[in-house]
Amino acid sequence: MKQGLWAAALAALALAGCGSTGGARSASSTPPPTVNKNPYPSTYRAYPGRPVALVGGTVFDGTGKRIEGGTVLLRDGKVVAVGDAGLATEGYERVDAAGKFVTPGVIDIHSHLGVYPSPSVQAHSDGNEATDPTTPEVWAEHSVWPQDPGFTRAMAHGGVTSLMILPGSANLMGGRSVTLKNVPARTVQGMKFPGAPYGMKMACGENPKRVYGSKGRMPSTRMGNFAVNRQTWLDAKADDGKKRNLANETLKGVMAGEILLHNHCYRADEMAQVIDMSKEMGYKVASFQHAVESYKIGDLLREGGICSAVWADWYGFKMESYDGIPENAALLFKEGACVVIHSDDENGIQRLNQEASKAAAAGRRMGIAIADEAVIRWITLNPAKAMGIDAMTGSLEPGKMADVVLWNGNPLSVYSRPERVWVDGALLYDSADPLLRPVTDFELGQPGAGDVK
Repeated sequence: MKQGLWAAALAALALAGCGSTGGARSASSTPPPTVNKNPYPSTYRAYPGRPVALVGGTVFDGTGKRIEGGTVLLRDGKVVAVGDAGLATEGYERVDAAGKFVTPGVIDIHSHLGVYPSPSVQAHSDGNEATDPTTPEVWAEHSVWPQDPGFTRAMAHGGVTSLMILPGSANLMGGRSVTLKNVPARTVQGMKFPGAPYGMKMACGENPKRVYGSKGRMPSTRMGNFAVNRQTWLDAKADDGKKRNLANETLKGVMAGEILLHNHCYRADEMAQVIDMSKEMGYKVASFQHAVESYKIGDLLREGGICSAVWADWYGFKMESYDGIPENAALLFKEGACVVIHSDDENGIQRLNQEASKAAAAGRRMGIAIADEAVIRWITLNPAKAMGIDAMTGSLEPGKMADVVLWNGNPLSVYSRPERVWVDGALLYDSADPLLRPVTDFELGQPGAGDVK
């Protein structure tokens, strides 16, 4: 789709979401008042695409399979088939992928794009409601600025097609996260991943005790962190629901398994204690974020079905990160635990493929063999699993969303970059076409906007 059509496409999508009754609803048809579990529903509509066959490339399908000289068929926004050169391509626009690589769209499970957007100024700092140690009532989507240039950079440089936006980590309970499709839209609802469950962000360790201890209030210690958490969960369990309480609605959603819990935590001992607290209070941890000491408790994480969203080699920037090691992801992989490479950074999100490659290389140096096609899972299917969207995206399997990246070389090479990116079968980025290098409204008119350098 040419850039000149983007505004028209957005308008068309907006019209498609309008009601067609032609008038106001009559009083007699008004439904009784209820508690709407999702009062801010997704209005996302896929951009128009056309049938495409990517032919002759090396396919990493996200499940751990590798196909040399493979074929991937996309139609009506879905993956139709994945196979070898024998797949019929009649009726499809053929894209020559010989010498190139095809993967699912990259997924970042930990991003603050939109809530800490560029330009990074105080007026844009909307990720931490650092006024109370527990704020489960806040929702990250109410801070997301869709015009953040970071979204388009994540696609052009990193092949990112979906991402979860989290509140910051100042609070023990930071609020709800939101999962987005990486597409241009006027509103955050226009980016919301349809059918994705909400998440909730928690944080343990240094951040909450530093932020609130410095204010002379609880918590100021790790035992204070757990005491405040436990009492907050108990209060939510005791809530009889007669009066709406936004905080408790979120917490009850977590305990019911409807909202997935993502916990910022560095130290292995604290992660183990959080697991115990989750059993006490009746919820499940979907992922530990940052998790630099996960390698110490890989068996506990495997048994609990908990993913570790980690960096390749960040460590040492505060005390709880000092035992971080580059082999963290590889050791978890060897243990059979779920590994995810995340960013937590507006620049790192553009290079998740390289971060995954670094993490795998550290493992290979210590004798842990990890195939490239297995590593790709760390930035595709595994984050999708932890985010609760793996039935819809994260791998190239028939019926799943056609979120696809064509790389100009092995995506685990520092020299490789996305050549084309499809979201739900619509070509939204093409490095060879200046009109398909999307820019945000904020960048329009800026010298060099949209250039990939």
